[in-house]
Amino acid sequence: MTAAEEFRLYAGDGSTVTERRLTVPLLDAPATLDDPAGYLAEEGLRDAVNVALALGQPLLLTGEPGTGKTQLAASLAHELGLPAPFVFNTKSTSTARDLFYRYDALRHFHDAQFHPGQSAAETYVTYEALGLAILLAMEPAAAAMVLPEALRARGPTRSVVLIDEVDKAPRDLPNDVLNEIEDMAFGVPETGRSFRAEQRYRPILILTSNSEKTLPDAFLRRCVFYHLTFPSRERLLQIVQRRLGPAVRLSPAMVEEAVRHFEKIREVGLRKRPSTAEFLAWLRVLDRLGIDLTNPKPGQREAIAFSYSILAKSQEDLKYLQEQLPA
Repeated sequence: MTAAEEFRLYAGDGSTVTERRLTVPLLDAPATLDDPAGYLAEEGLRDAVNVALALGQPLLLTGEPGTGKTQLAASLAHELGLPAPFVFNTKSTSTARDLFYRYDALRHFHDAQFHPGQSAAETYVTYEALGLAILLAMEPAAAAMVLPEALRARGPTRSVVLIDEVDKAPRDLPNDVLNEIEDMAFGVPETGRSFRAEQRYRPILILTSNSEKTLPDAFLRRCVFYHLTFPSRERLLQIVQRRLGPAVRLSPAMVEEAVRHFEKIREVGLRKRPSTAEFLAWLRVLDRLGIDLTNPKPGQREAIAFSYSILAKSQEDLKYLQEQLPA
């Protein structure tokens, strides 16, 4: 049985893997794929991070999706020996309060009706990324009553906060949190509590943007800005080595050919160009299919065309790749 046949676990014809003498393997994702120790920052990004650290200002990152904006937070926490980053995934409905805490008013109201006297407001408050970072920057005795158990007694310490895709939020959100960030303080009116941390434990704030909306000028003036470019051929090869390493059996010559092939795909004018993350996924599929782009075996053209479904994100792009860019 060929590698391509083994790869097609789902036949779509009602037959079972047992009938086809196949087994469903456990998911085998390379341990290094998301390891922050494997993150490779370009020189300009390293400089921008160090400027932000020196000034205590937020770092705002833009760039194509999949170029490593989000992964930087984990890399920074890893190298500085800090706890894993606190992450806030921005939504179109996010408010400034959401970055600090969430209050479940509906559940509180419901419990107050049926369990009067047993519904303290604090029970219905969940602290979010910036709130947790400020709490962790306080003396343990002052914050232990509201910190999750896993974080108690770890402070005071600095931490990394990632606000991902901040451009999805309403335009006023970045400005609305400026004072709280600068003062290292926030309040929870529902419980009557307020929290303030020492400036020396200021969180390291990283924001990412896909540039879908323009951010307010007042906020931009208080950020260190950096635009992540798509990796060069040399950096792509380094990223493959760090992220996949021995987890794939591809030869150096095959990886170099795959990079050239991938660069060609990005240059043909697709509606959505594939990213670094998609390139790594494509290499893993080529490895599973046993395809060597430097010397394709007879009958592998169909498998290569099939693999383009990882790189294309629309029917038009997929059809174009399959018709115009055979390996």
